[in-house]
Amino acid sequence: MLTLLHPPYTMWHLSYVAMGSAIAPRLDWVHLAGTVLAFLFGMGVGAHALDELHDRPLQTTLSRGTLLTLAVGGVSAGAGLAVAGALVISPWVGVWGTVGVLLAIGYPLEVPGWLHTDLGFGLSWGGFPVLVGYWAQTQELTAPALALAAVATLISMTQRFLSTPARFVRRYTDQAGATFDIGTHREYWSQDRLLDTWERPLKMLGWAMTLLAIVLLALHL
Repeated sequence: MLTLLHPPYTMWHLSYVAMGSAIAPRLDWVHLAGTVLAFLFGMGVGAHALDELHDRPLQTTLSRGTLLTLAVGGVSAGAGLAVAGALVISPWVGVWGTVGVLLAIGYPLEVPGWLHTDLGFGLSWGGFPVLVGYWAQTQELTAPALALAAVATLISMTQRFLSTPARFVRRYTDQAGATFDIGTHREYWSQDRLLDTWERPLKMLGWAMTLLAIVLLALHL
């Protein structure tokens, strides 16, 4: 189950929700909790389960029935929180929730195709969470919120630029490696060392984004 949730990436993208909320003049912690939970269920559980059901990228041993249950349950829970938000905050929460459901389903299924591009990933998993987080606090969108959403989009695209070659090497090669002639000696990089050139920056970025979100939220304490 932890493999399916992919905790480092899930925390990374939930941090965008927190950042969007944190730059609001006033922070409603209840609204923040509801927004984070909606993304955790919808995109953290639902989208990941649907992605695994679609083409088994994580190669878990979970059955199709279990994955389908998690996908439907996760997306439904996220949608349910959006309905609650529409009743408590504003009917516009329903619009944000509908877009979120479409992204949670469309991205893993690669429908439409553009959604599964680098830009589509950046907008869906970076920019969108920032905007939702900010709007949930203020019920408006401002220039700083849009600017932060653009930053999150670019960072998420960078994440995909790094993860795509690493994912390719892990899934489709048995013994990848490279030999380099450096001056008078030859150096061999194993598959693990090659993967580390992509995966170490990803881990550092994930921790950096999570810690940044915590720092920004702490300013409201």
